[in-house]
Amino acid sequence: MNTTTKYAATALAAALGVTVLAGCGSSDDTSGSGTSKGSKTVTLVSHDSFTASKDVLEEFTKETGYTVKVLKSGDAGAALNQEILTKGSPRGDVFFGVDNTLLSRALDQGIFTPYEAKGLGRVAADTRLDAEHRVTPVDTGDICVNYDKKYFADKKLEPPSSSADLLKPAYKNLLVTENAATSSPGLGFLLGTIADSGEDGYQDYWKKLKANGVKVVDGWEQAYNEEFSGSAGGKKAHADRPLVVSYASSPPAEVYYADPQPTEAPTGVATSTCFRQIEFAGLLDGAKNEAGGKALLDFLISKTFQEDMPLQMFVDPVVEDTKLPEVYTKFGATVDKPFTVAPAKIATHREQWVRTWTSLVVK
Repeated sequence: MNTTTKYAATALAAALGVTVLAGCGSSDDTSGSGTSKGSKTVTLVSHDSFTASKDVLEEFTKETGYTVKVLKSGDAGAALNQEILTKGSPRGDVFFGVDNTLLSRALDQGIFTPYEAKGLGRVAADTRLDAEHRVTPVDTGDICVNYDKKYFADKKLEPPSSSADLLKPAYKNLLVTENAATSSPGLGFLLGTIADSGEDGYQDYWKKLKANGVKVVDGWEQAYNEEFSGSAGGKKAHADRPLVVSYASSPPAEVYYADPQPTEAPTGVATSTCFRQIEFAGLLDGAKNEAGGKALLDFLISKTFQEDMPLQMFVDPVVEDTKLPEVYTKFGATVDKPFTVAPAKIATHREQWVRTWTSLVVK
């Protein structure tokens, strides 16, 4: 997820400090600015949270002859902005990481070339939001309030279970969220409150949430790994906020990267606060390696890649019947009724909603 995004544990973020991941195979272009016709390098432009197993990228190279080069470009919003600025002369061949909160902007700007990926029929129908196939669904995730189990146990206080609970005095000065103007999770949380409180009620909700001491930071990395007391990074930083806007898949990541692994996740999820995020990839208009880009889009919805994602990016596959790892299913939260907002409505109102939110909460 993107820009933002998406979940990345502190250990994973440290391991992925490089900006290029390559599969095996030959390459006749080692620059990061695209590939020439006939090149065996295909460049994927992405937000910082993209990663895949080395073996999986090697499998793509074995199957197609193309080597994958990943060009990471910050949060999902920042990465998308760069592609809009370079429209028609893109920095790569495929863009990964635009989600349903920003999809209309990408499509309106015309940065993608239509392509119907092979295997699209196996992808969940409710994730296929573009009938023209300018983008291909790759993963989903639920943006939710996470809580520090130890904090609430020590305080003998029940964690919040809904957005409305966050307004209660018992949770004053406990929540940190990301800026809706700069962060994908922040925007998703805002959209969830709009779906929950209504277009006529969300402003009053945020006025009350501000009065109850919500803290706003620029992005997920700061919120989760510096401000949230329940995360491994937050513990090291002596964070003091036991509530954070993150993902339903954050608890299994805390378990997976712990050494030794605990028998119970240290964090929980308020499942009635969740907003459903869908991430897409698309063939960039003007891609120098169009054939390689199409092959990569096919691969992103293949069984091999989809089964690799849960423990790499901590997101849910879009291909139905994909096998999930035990640690992911055991410790992840199940969200039966996430909040959603129709893409057309997001397209029409997103900028105004964000401006209004900024004037209420940040300024």
